[in-house]
Amino acid sequence: MNKAILATKVGMTQIFNEDGVLVPVTVLQAGPCVVTQVKTKENDGYEAVQVAFVDKKDKIINKDAKGNKEVIHRHGVNKALQGHFKKAGVSSKRYIREFKFENAAEYALAQEIKADIFAAGDKVDATAISKGKGFQGAIKRHGQHRGPMTHGSKFHRHQGSNGACSSPSRVFKGKGMPGHMGSVKVTVQNLEVVRVDAEKNLLLVKGAVPGPKKALVTIKETTRAQA
Repeated sequence: MNKAILATKVGMTQIFNEDGVLVPVTVLQAGPCVVTQVKTKENDGYEAVQVAFVDKKDKIINKDAKGNKEVIHRHGVNKALQGHFKKAGVSSKRYIREFKFENAAEYALAQEIKADIFAAGDKVDATAISKGKGFQGAIKRHGQHRGPMTHGSKFHRHQGSNGACSSPSRVFKGKGMPGHMGSVKVTVQNLEVVRVDAEKNLLLVKGAVPGPKKALVTIKETTRAQA
């Protein structure tokens, strides 16, 4: 893998390609990301590039004359990360991720990675945390069938049989049950980059990308073998 970037999901829209065909696309605000650390085999045992994305305020603690602490920007970047960013020569950031690049040695601290590392026609993998659906039943969560809706049936959207009562007298692990749905890491592979706006750092990717609006999305050069 030689190309990757962090992005936030803007939303979905549709555009016309050169042939006049309507294409549904997801708009991603991709970068600019900055390199905060370059890992090498000599120091870390492997080669990788650590990048950061989206500015964030520092956590500041002031003391009054009596020595009482007053916290400003309570949810800001802590001192340890402030020192890490200062060493790299960049401002404090909200997100930090690491990519194992084959050409990691070519990157330098504080170097910017922008959307123009990708071009129209590139195939990418998009990873994000999916939308949370809360507690859902087996029909919505696993696509199970419903019961009869008429003739006095009181079994409409309940879950069906979980297993025999005498043998094995238990529910097997992995049985589809009602429960929490969504809020898991999802990767959609082999998506096509339709258009790149280098000035605004926008990527237009064909199809849907996991996660809600403003979600953090990791865009990588696809690992799926091309047919």
